[in-house]
Amino acid sequence: MLENAINMCPDEHWETESDFWYLSFHCIFWTDYYLSTEPHKFEPPKPFTFSEFDPTGKRPERTYTKSEVLDYLEHCRLKANRLISELTPNRMNDRWINESKNYSLLEILLYNMRHIQHHSAQFNLVLRQTINNAPNWVAQAKKLADK
Repeated sequence: MLENAINMCPDEHWETESDFWYLSFHCIFWTDYYLSTEPHKFEPPKPFTFSEFDPTGKRPERTYTKSEVLDYLEHCRLKANRLISELTPNRMNDRWINESKNYSLLEILLYNMRHIQHHSAQFNLVLRQTINNAPNWVAQAKKLADK
């Protein structure tokens, strides 16, 4: 749903007061972070930075393109697929700990999913308000291509 919303955003709305580009990046950055089983070792892929960790809310130094954001989303999709495919009942209880959270691995996956859904709904609202259209509901994750 997130990918469909990003793809549906017209280029002329990518960098406007709706913050579509930034909120897309924000959502995907935190998705990547929450998919990291050792958060203290997290490193976003280039060209992305740690701007989301800035306590003052400083934004990235430049606007990320739709292509860059979609590539980052694909990075997260592969990372999520690997993590989920390796889950066992014991592993689900492993702790995911950072400075403000102490969750089981299962809890952080659910937390992450809620965050993605929150922003997907936000993007659908913005799209309805700006272009009177929004992506259809996605009932199942798409299959990964053999790589």
